[in-house]
Amino acid sequence: MRQRIAVLGATGSIGDSTLAILAAAQAQFEVYALSGHQRLDKLFELCKLFRPSRVAVPSASVEAFAARLQAAALPTDVVGGDNGLNDIATDSNVDTVVAAIVGAAGLPSTLAAARTGKRILLANKEALVMAGQLMMDAVANSGATLLPIDSEHNAIFQCLPMDVQQARTHVHERKHGIRKLWLTASGGPFLDKSFAHMQQAGVAEAVKHPNWSMGQKISVDSATMMNKGLELIEACHLFDLPEDKISVVIHPQSILHSMVEYVDGSILAQMGTPDMKTPIAHALSYPERMSSGVQPLDLYQMSALTFTEPDLQKFACLRLARQAMQAGMHATITLNAANEIAVAAFLAEQIRLTDIADINEQALTYGSKHFSVPSQASLEDILAIDAQAREHTQHLIAQLV
Repeated sequence: MRQRIAVLGATGSIGDSTLAILAAAQAQFEVYALSGHQRLDKLFELCKLFRPSRVAVPSASVEAFAARLQAAALPTDVVGGDNGLNDIATDSNVDTVVAAIVGAAGLPSTLAAARTGKRILLANKEALVMAGQLMMDAVANSGATLLPIDSEHNAIFQCLPMDVQQARTHVHERKHGIRKLWLTASGGPFLDKSFAHMQQAGVAEAVKHPNWSMGQKISVDSATMMNKGLELIEACHLFDLPEDKISVVIHPQSILHSMVEYVDGSILAQMGTPDMKTPIAHALSYPERMSSGVQPLDLYQMSALTFTEPDLQKFACLRLARQAMQAGMHATITLNAANEIAVAAFLAEQIRLTDIADINEQALTYGSKHFSVPSQASLEDILAIDAQAREHTQHLIAQLV
């Protein structure tokens, strides 16, 4: 039987890569459901192409979108809002949920899929940044399968011992000879630029990533290295390790995607052309392998691979992510919320790129005094802190503009 796939966040860059693979492997996969938020014209074209059984759109757009589908003679069921996303994520007809909604908006549906025991291909790192323990407990309790499709976490997953991969055994339980994990970072568009240059950088320069094709929010996070900070927090939860067992290294070529260092001195690394279709294809077919359609890496054309330590003064967001992970869930929720609001303000040209780290740090300081999370935090507890942190961050930005 074909594996039935729900792609949540189908109109983004991860959705593009996922659907390209699915289109080339229709004998193995059925696109059962899609979702989109802003680019509904693109979502409509995807519905015409893949003819999914279900589609989720914003609540206010359900009627109009359903009318468009009806006019095109497409019998697709249209649902709206968070409830609609949750309904698709828990649909008994869905085998695999691709969790590719950007930001905190992706948390409820990803958690719903985990609680229902789905196979989850996780691109929404915020689900673990905000609710790491809650998510991992849900996966363990339901028997869900969680496969990371961020290139770095997928690379680490591939380099872990097979019993950790397949039995979902936590790394710390037997150590498995693992000394530490290494997350690689490209350094983004400002790696070789000064902090003064970053202070004057506009949106167009900040979102022009040298190696990867990504959405605007993630591109800005890469420019500030907050993306790597969020990935560090995600890795702590995925692989059940403290943050001091995870190092970050700048690797501008984006050829080596991450590494596992073992106590015998071995370092296992996953390499490949910088294309998100590779980790997505790995997760879709796991534990087998399938063609991703990616151009093979030509080792003869590689003149050098370089590695350097991140500058934590220039890229303060990475330092803040470590601090937040050390402080606990209230801090990681606050950091993620503040960063989403600050990045939106930068994209709207209200603040400078370098203001993002300052705003994030002020929000963390405020959160450490005013926010706390119960030991058994619920989704409602987490979303309440998220909302308060966003409100406070808006106040901080208002003082700047």
